Amino acid sequence: MIARLSGLLEEKTPDQLVVDVSGVGYQVLVSLQTFYRLPALHERVTLHVHTHLREDALQLYGFVEEKEKMTFLLLKGVTGIGPRLALNILSGIPVDELEGALRTSDVTRLVAVPGVGKKTAERLVLELREKVGALENGHLGIPGEPTSLSAEAVSALVNLGYRRTDAEKTVRDALRRGVTAIADLIRESLRSLSA
Repeated sequence: MIARLSGLLEEKTPDQLVVDVSGVGYQVLVSLQTFYRLPALHERVTLHVHTHLREDALQLYGFVEEKEKMTFLLLKGVTGIGPRLALNILSGIPVDELEGALRTSDVTRLVAVPGVGKKTAERLVLELREKVGALENGHLGIPGEPTSLSAEAVSALVNLGYRRTDAEKTVRDALRRGVTAIADLIRESLRSLSA
């Protein structure tokens, strides 16, 4: 699973870019927030990456800031919101403003984001209002566990078809047993889920 890319920025458009890493060009989908923070072409760039695996494609979603990636993972965990809509939401509202809208249940502000209707906005508020505070503490989804490690593992398991609640429990259990590498964490979680 790809978690970070560092290389030369070879191409960029408002929704995607190509990063050359040792002669291999990786296509990475990005939000407008990330696009505006990118360096000039042919300069070095480092992106926090979420790898989204589907049966017909492997897509990389890149973020200049870790907090935007964490917010993307939170959004993607909401019922009915896939990675494309999550990225679209991040393009339409800055992360800090999104957190404020969720914390204050500002459905009107969320509906102003292209692609977000009233029902989706209400679902966002309902499912994320309590979790927004976790972003400030550097945690996501699983209280008391490091964000990127647990979130990546849970995301991988959900992409493989497991229920989010089951994935979160098995990842939490594996972390408590001292598993610290992402590959080992996923392997241990898969072993527990298939038992």
